[in-house]
Amino acid sequence: MYIESLELKNYRNYESLHITFDCGTNILLGDNAQGKTNILESMYVCGTTKSHRGSKDKDMIRFGEEESHIRLFLMKNGTRHKIDMHLKKNKSKGAAIDGIPIRKAAELFGMIHFVFFSPEDLNIIKNGPHERRKFMDSELCQINRFYLTQLTNYNKVVQQRNKLLKDLPFSGHLKDTLDIWDQQMVSHGRSLIEEREKFIFQINRVLKEIHKNITGGKEEIELIYEPNVRGEEFERKIALEREKDLRQKISSTGPHRDDFCVRVNGIDIRKFGSQGQQRSAALSLKLSEIYLVRSMIHDQPVLLLDDVLSELDSSRQKYLLKSIRDIQTFITCTGVEEFVQNQFPLNRIFEVVNGCVSVNQVNAEQED
Repeated sequence: MYIESLELKNYRNYESLHITFDCGTNILLGDNAQGKTNILESMYVCGTTKSHRGSKDKDMIRFGEEESHIRLFLMKNGTRHKIDMHLKKNKSKGAAIDGIPIRKAAELFGMIHFVFFSPEDLNIIKNGPHERRKFMDSELCQINRFYLTQLTNYNKVVQQRNKLLKDLPFSGHLKDTLDIWDQQMVSHGRSLIEEREKFIFQINRVLKEIHKNITGGKEEIELIYEPNVRGEEFERKIALEREKDLRQKISSTGPHRDDFCVRVNGIDIRKFGSQGQQRSAALSLKLSEIYLVRSMIHDQPVLLLDDVLSELDSSRQKYLLKSIRDIQTFITCTGVEEFVQNQFPLNRIFEVVNGCVSVNQVNAEQED
């Protein structure tokens, strides 16, 4: 699986762009705020319908325009496919696969798998539970169609239940409908809990060896799933918490409040780890995603690295680059010194300047 080319129209700072990629390493080189990350984001949107930044559709449309288009061509199992994404300022986005419109994001499932790694991900350990839930959800949604559907339904139910809790002081006769929302929360929520538990078990199997290699065998890592409520207790717990929910006007119980603990040598490094330990753990998590996706889909994911190398010390840079030599990779950066020092092959280099992209030929020595 690899991306052949990308076309953008009125996307972020790009009025029009057509760019053809190498199936190996693609470097997007340029100063900050030139549009490098926008290219990575557009590919991710095409594969998942969502921005890795959490941006709304209207925010990704070029200033002064009403709509934006993204077109991505990819090779998968020897067959060329086309994904079109149509972003609209005041309407829902439209999407098509090989010219056939799709109605739900779940229909994109299996077309392409991304592992996105940005500097913010290095803080996944020390940041709050929301970031760690996002890590679980972003990966599970790409490898498990059932999970994507359940998560979408669960989030809608939580939103509706929270709205009802806020409206009840003015519409008391609706209180009986809480039972319906509770039942739906439990039904969808139990599925999320079960799948997250499996995911943590699976990722632990590859995470430990990767982390041991990164730390030179000095550290042993383990993830421990911390559900807000166990599946078998969900129905009873949500009933017990109802009065509190009515007072606070928010749903206090469910997998939307889950977390996972990251232990290194038995210590919870969310609270007591050094910055170095937290960054090593974050790097191990992202690399584990690659191996996990590879084992599940029996194909390579596409790796998007957004200015990550500058945030890593030389030993972590070296390990990361060594781990991604056989995977199509897109890397944004302001210089290529790290690649030269690590003798990393640069298959194609693009210079990005204020929304304009030009191809640089790699030097003769690298091509030889």
